[in-house]
Amino acid sequence: MLKRRTLMGTAIAAAIPGAFPLFAQAQTGKNMLTIGMPLEPPGLDPTTAAASAIAEIAHYNIFETLTKINADGSVTPLLAESWTASPDLKTHTFKLRKGVKFENGEAFDAAAVKFSFERAAGEKSTNKDKRFFSEISLKTPDADTVVITTAQPNPDLLFMLGQATACIVEPKSADTNATRPVGTGPYKLDSWQRGSACSLVKSPTYRNPALAKVNKFVFKFMSDSAAQTAALMAGDIDIFPRAGTRSVGQFRANPRFRVLEVGTRSKVILAINNKRKPLDDVRVRRAILAAVDRNVVIQGAADGFGKAIGSHYPIGAPGYVDTTGINPFDIAKAKKLLADAGVKTPLELRMTLPPPSYARQGGEVIAAQLAAIGINVKIQNVEWAQWLSGTFGGGHDFDLSIVAHVEPFDLVKYTEPDYYWGYDSKKFRDLYASVQSEPDEKKRNALLGEAQKMLATDAVNGFLFQAVFPTVARKEVKGLWPNMPIVANDLAAISWG
Repeated sequence: MLKRRTLMGTAIAAAIPGAFPLFAQAQTGKNMLTIGMPLEPPGLDPTTAAASAIAEIAHYNIFETLTKINADGSVTPLLAESWTASPDLKTHTFKLRKGVKFENGEAFDAAAVKFSFERAAGEKSTNKDKRFFSEISLKTPDADTVVITTAQPNPDLLFMLGQATACIVEPKSADTNATRPVGTGPYKLDSWQRGSACSLVKSPTYRNPALAKVNKFVFKFMSDSAAQTAALMAGDIDIFPRAGTRSVGQFRANPRFRVLEVGTRSKVILAINNKRKPLDDVRVRRAILAAVDRNVVIQGAADGFGKAIGSHYPIGAPGYVDTTGINPFDIAKAKKLLADAGVKTPLELRMTLPPPSYARQGGEVIAAQLAAIGINVKIQNVEWAQWLSGTFGGGHDFDLSIVAHVEPFDLVKYTEPDYYWGYDSKKFRDLYASVQSEPDEKKRNALLGEAQKMLATDAVNGFLFQAVFPTVARKEVKGLWPNMPIVANDLAAISWG
């Protein structure tokens, strides 16, 4: 068992109100469990879209990866039964599990791995880790062996290969996986009523039928906290991971339920468009950060479920340093920074907010705080598809936004000038390259600390808090993850007590 640092970084997923007449109530038996989700995925192929809601349904359930990331952040074999690494950590040789078949009957082998990773790196790829896959080279000496080589040492390669973006797909069915997913996992798609619910059933072709203990899982989509509470109380939902924070209090003293405060590496940020004037001036960005009281935001956005951060890095990860003191809450300093930058107030900015409650609630709090220094924020609430096209991928068409980044190892996104916040720093790119090429763990952690400080000093974004996800579940449900190093619902581990 190997432990690697488990950074979490972009959590992006769609919120579509839940109305679910087509499914029966949650079943109080061993054959079915119903899971609530605040957001509906745009599709079910985690290798082609950025929405973390895809992984909540598909990762480890329909699709599998070479390695598996566990709740404690450790990495263990999955489709690869073993591996060896060269002393310089540039070459990893994987021995694949034999006898594995995709749900459509096709064999899993080295050719499928090669196809999956080359597809992820291809010119038309929309994989959110496209850059990672484009920087590795693969050889397949035989059907059961894959050799992966990187230009620089990569101590986190095994973790990366356990993420949803590294799911292995069957070549013939790859183009239709968004709606008709074909994987090697213990479950397969049963039905999907858009805007309502999606169900998975045990796959009859899975190599270990006894692993999955529940025959059927139904995912019901509902973003409204009141609807979540009502559904849990009525027995329509058995498990609600990432439940609305405002609904949690009603379940703590209820003997029918248990509440888990699930630790994450998710980082909620106030994203700032570094390419748009006057936000391209670091003094203006620092003014915005100085006007934001993180503790008030944590209460208003997440009802206290969070820990303040000062950079794009989670508390407890290797190399973490506390950078909250670099941009402290200071209204007088914020006003002076705006004046020094020559900004005449009121400054009009637009804040584009996706559907999650932390974004909508946090946006209201931050807008009120920025008003105190003469920044008038016009809030624009949009649905997921609009956020993806207009903010995340729309040519930097926003001023401010709020989103949780749950993607591990996302410091690398600050080396990409075309990424949606538009940070372009050669100094940071050089520093990050040093992080990646440093084989000594102690020295690498020190460099990671310098990277965190640089992002805070450059005030690239408003770094708000590390999220804690409350999970509400029927008392009889077993096998839920106590921590979420990645966003996933490991269905095979769940059972009805």
